Formats: sequence, C-alpha cells, structure tokens
Amino acid sequence: MATKTQQIRIEDYNYSLPDERIAKFPLPQRDESKLLLYRNGKISESIFKHITEYLPAGSLMVFNNTRVIQARLLFKKETGAQIEVFCLEPIEPHDYALVFQQTERCSWTCLVGNLKKWKEGLLSKTILINDTPVTLNAEKKHTCGDSHHIEFTWDNPSYTFADLLDAAGILPIPPYLHRETEKSDLQTYQTVYSKIKGSVAAPTAGLHFTPEVLADIDAHNIGREEVTLHVGAGTFKPVKSDTIEGHEMHTEFISVRRSSIERVKSNLGKIIAVGTTSVRTLESLYYIGVALANNPDASSDDLVVRQWMPYKEGNNRLTPTEALQNILDYLDSHHTDKLVTATQIIIAPGYEFKIVRGIVTNFHQPKSTLLLLISAFVQGNWKAIYDYALTHEFRFLSYGDSSLLIR
Repeated sequence: MATKTQQIRIEDYNYSLPDERIAKFPLPQRDESKLLLYRNGKISESIFKHITEYLPAGSLMVFNNTRVIQARLLFKKETGAQIEVFCLEPIEPHDYALVFQQTERCSWTCLVGNLKKWKEGLLSKTILINDTPVTLNAEKKHTCGDSHHIEFTWDNPSYTFADLLDAAGILPIPPYLHRETEKSDLQTYQTVYSKIKGSVAAPTAGLHFTPEVLADIDAHNIGREEVTLHVGAGTFKPVKSDTIEGHEMHTEFISVRRSSIERVKSNLGKIIAVGTTSVRTLESLYYIGVALANNPDASSDDLVVRQWMPYKEGNNRLTPTEALQNILDYLDSHHTDKLVTATQIIIAPGYEFKIVRGIVTNFHQPKSTLLLLISAFVQGNWKAIYDYALTHEFRFLSYGDSSLLIR
C-alpha cells in the first residue's frame, strides 16, 4: 500500500484557482460564511451558522485549541538593513509553555529573511512594554538547511518571552494573501476558542465558529472536545516533487489530555474533526497506540508518528479501541494525564481512516498535502466538491468559506 500511495502524482491534484476566489479578508460576521455539505456522496450548500442542522445526532466535535503567536520579529541593523526573524518552534526550553515563560533567554528554530545582510553578530531592538524599554537581542548559533538556531536574550527579567512577542511580534498570515498583516488580523486570524500559544498559522476551519454557534452545538447535545496541534510553517510548504514519495512532511507538536482520549474512545464512529489539524492529531493517536503495542516501554521520541508509518504492513492490525486503550495504559503507567509528542503523518489516497467520521474544513490550495487528505477522506471525489465550490461562488483558502464532509 505504501508504494502505491507514495507514487501518487501531485499533478493529479491540481486545479485552477483564480486569484479573485482567494479570500483576502474574512467576512464581517464569521458564521455567515457559506457551508458546502458533502453527505453520502451528494453535494449541497447552506450557511455556516446552521451547521448543527447537518451534524449527525450524538456527534462529538473535536477542536484544535492552539493559538497563533506573533512569531515575526523585525530587526534593523545599523546599516539600515531590515532582518526578519520568524520563530518556528522552541529549542531551549523545548516545551512551548516553558519557553513563553522564560525571563532572560530562550532559543528557537527560525527562518531568517534578508539573511545575506546578517553574516554575524547580534541583532538588537528596543521594545516598549508599559512604557518600559526592553532590549531584545538575537544571535545566530548555527544553521540547518533553510532554518537557523537563534538565541534570544533580553535585559529585563520582569518580562517573559511571551510579553516580548505580544509587544513587538507580527502575526504571520498566509503568504498567498499577498498583503501585510493588519490590526484586524489579530482578532480574525484566531479562533474564538484558541487557548494554547504555539502556532504560526491558524487552524482555519475553526475561524467560522462564534460563541453563538458553539452554544447552538451545546443546545443540540453535540459534544465538544479539544486537542492541541501547533501548526508549523510547513503547512504552506508546496509539494515540489513529481510524486509525493519525494515530499517530506513537517513535524508538528501535539498534546492530548487523557480525558479527551477517553471521550474519543467512548464515541468512536461519531467523531467530527474540526480542521485538518484535528484530523492529523486524532488519526495519529491510532498509530501511537500501534507503536505502544510494539513497544510498551516506548519513550516520547519513540511515539512520534513518522510520515509513512500508516502505510507499512502490520501497522493497521489493531482496532481503534485497542490503540486508544494502549495510550491510556501508557499514561497510567507514567502517572501523567497528558500525551505530549509529535506527528509527521501524511494522509493521502490509500489511507484508511481509523477515528474520524466527519470533517469541517476550508478549501485548500492546489497540489497541497491538505488536498490529498481531503481526497483520501472523500474517496477520490474531491474534484466534484471543488468544481461545485468554484462554480457556486465559494471563497477559498484561510479566510474563505467552509465545508462539512461526512462519510
């Protein structure tokens, strides 16, 4: 199965997306976006605020509660050259919660813009926080491929790294919007339920939800649960190889509470994932359970779901119930109530879904791994869905309209 999936030609997942169909800004009211419905192979449409009318009774919706950080920092050298340092993921401390609490120094894997103008030395900038000046320094330690190990230090321990980012960082918006971040994005590019800082891109399927829609979900006795996957910049990484075998998926941090795993286990067959990030998190749980079946004493590094793990013979022998129970047993034996690891999973045609039975998602870029995921879920029928959206005035990509896909 792996060979067949790996030989998928990305050109077969191309379509024409006119620039005017890409939503540059969200609608004034989040839940007024259009909602494409795909159920039993049939396509129709509605308005997002009416989504509860189409969710199967007794469903459990799983949301990604990650929060986008203001990850872009701009420094100006004495020469006048502007250098952008884009924080991707923490190195020291490696834990997201801890890195934001640091009061003197921390280091991150970063992308650097205008790198040719920064050969060596410190970058410095003065930040005003509550009228108090704080000097932030950035030092390039070493390079790995396109990314760089950057150490940040600052001279006022009264402020955390989170304070510095909030005061001086710029919210990263998708490059395909072809515009600068605006003040309105600070609110509109966050879900209303975002909590855990760490993403450099929003889980955009969640942008349509409002407190009113969430209340309506509760009123219809549809369950809500949360997981955390911090979205990396790799989510925008195009597939440049002819076949997907040559594409390396980015690794993303995931965190799931024990109580959430128990609830998912109790509601198998009823799980609606809000966004592809929730899909990747939930489906990764199955393969973490498989890894534990093979090695009950696995370390956290051993639990990282590698890109092609789902397609290897012998890795699909467990029931979802057995896989999830393995995780619960592991958490009990390690006296912890939270699973923290990472996933590199690629979901493409040939993948067999283990946990997710419905997806709320936006419309994705041509030739993207997200489109491969959608095709896998709708069993190859993505063209009919996207043709409908293109011919019925749907808005595309991060700030665009939504869809509810149910198998």
